[in-house]
Formats: sequence, structure tokens, C-alpha cells
Amino acid sequence: MANGHPEDANATQTGSGAGHHDHSPRGDPFALAIALALTVLMMAGEFVASFFTHSLALLADAWHMVSDVGSLALALVATLVALRPRSLKKTFGYQRFEVLAALVNGVLLAAASVLIIVEAYQRFVHPPAVLGGWMVVTGFATMAVNLVIALFLSKRGGKNVNVRAALAHVLGDAAGAGAAIVAGAVVALTGENRADPVLSVAVSALLLWSAWRLVSETTHILMEGTPEGLRPDEIALAIQEVPGVQSVHDLHVWSISAGEPAVTAHVVLAPGGFHGVVVARAVCEMLEKRFGVAHSTVQPEPLPPGIVQLGRPDSPSR
Repeated sequence: MANGHPEDANATQTGSGAGHHDHSPRGDPFALAIALALTVLMMAGEFVASFFTHSLALLADAWHMVSDVGSLALALVATLVALRPRSLKKTFGYQRFEVLAALVNGVLLAAASVLIIVEAYQRFVHPPAVLGGWMVVTGFATMAVNLVIALFLSKRGGKNVNVRAALAHVLGDAAGAGAAIVAGAVVALTGENRADPVLSVAVSALLLWSAWRLVSETTHILMEGTPEGLRPDEIALAIQEVPGVQSVHDLHVWSISAGEPAVTAHVVLAPGGFHGVVVARAVCEMLEKRFGVAHSTVQPEPLPPGIVQLGRPDSPSR
């Protein structure tokens, strides 16, 4: 909350301070570490199984697990870094590191999906012989482990964008394992080896969609876009309804990290009304109660000299 005095003509420049409330969802280092260990074991198992079965679906899932290992390791490091306290050089702390990690994971997920599609085309043109029965067995084992990991992550930090990025990789593995099961069954029952690359492409398409969502969301945060579910025009009207507020301008609505929206605004005080400190505090409390914004900075300003009545508030900047 920013405090200023209505009698101070330079309140915009000199009358500010900040109150910070850390309500953002955090990743769980323990959950990520367990998920990483299990994924490494399953990755090794799938590489061995794909070698013996000649299955692209298993090989694709194994290579996807390589990206999963990287993404989970990156997510773990990002979570640990984000827990570091704020400093004089990093006044917001290191929360944005988790967003950066999620962005990198989204790009890795997209790259892995494209590589699988390229390999699937080659396998479709020249289909190798695959062992359908072993594909089914390996697929079931892999899917079971991935679902356990996904459940673990979703319950211990699934609202955190960094954990959700890692979760997308894990769910992609589960989908890949499901494709391996179906492909293995088709191969075993019909002898049609092309079922393997066809289902690999279907899974890759789903992974590309997940990657796009991750990249889109994290880029929006880094560009300081308006958080989903918040409308600057509604916030501006709500601020103007606070007793003692004449109008509002220079309104910005953005996110420090996923799940932690922030608002900054300048409010012009109504003549003969409350003290600027009281009004600023009331605006901050309203923002938290009505919009769930726990981090807000409000700068109260007096009416310009000679102005008795102001019109409607300026349009929000963003």
C-alpha cells in the first residue's frame, strides 16, 4: 500500500511506500524431487523396452521422458531459487524464475513433439517390425507410474505455473504410454505396424497444444498482461466507489508470478474527505477482499489547485 498526504503537492513522486503480501502458490521441492527420481527410472526402462520391441511409440515416450527429466530438474531448481528471500537487488524476490522455467519447459515440450512427428513420418513410410505384446506391458507400467507422479504433483502444488509445466510433461508421458498400449494391441492383433507411428502423431498433437498453452500463459505474465479473471475497467469503477476517492488514473493490473496479481493506481482524493493514508488503505483492503489482489500499491493525490469537480476516471492504462 502506498501512503501519501493530500496536503503534499508532490505526493505522486515522494509519498509512496509499499506493503507486500506473499500469497502466490508455491511449488513443492519434495514432490518435484520424487517425481524426478521416478521419471529417471521409467525413462531408463522405456529406452531398454523400445530397443527390444522396436517400438516408435515407446521410443518417442522415452525421448519425451528425457525432456521430462530436464523439465522436472529445471522446475525443482526454479522452485528452490524462488524460495530465496528478497534482496536489495531483487526487491520482488526470485518468483519470476519459476515463470521463466515454465516458459523453457513449454518450448522443450513443443520441440520434443515436433521431433516425434518427424520420426513418425519416417516410420510410417518404412514401418519396422515391432513386438506388440511387450509394448502393451511396458505401456501399462509406464502409465501407472506417470499417473502416480501426476497425482502427486497436482496435490502438492498443482496451482503453481512451474509445477503445472512439469505436470504437462508427465501427463504427456501418460498419454504416450496409453498410445503405446493401443498401438501394441493393434500390432499384436492385426500385424499392422503403422499403428505405432500413427498413434505417436496423435499424442504429439496433444503435447503441442499443451506446449502452446504453457508458452502463451508464461509469455503473458512476462509481458505483464492483465491476469485472467480481472478487468481493469471493473477495478477502476470499484476504486472510485471507495469513500474519499474522487477519481483514479494510471491504473495497472499485472502479475508478479502466476497466481499473484498486482495492482498499482493513483487516486485523486475527494475534497474535504478522508486523509490520504486512510483512503489508500481502504482501496487496498477493497482490492484484496473483492478481487483477491493481495499486492497493491495506491498513490493518493490531492485535487489540482482550482479544480472543484473532476469527471469520470481516466481509462486504465492496461
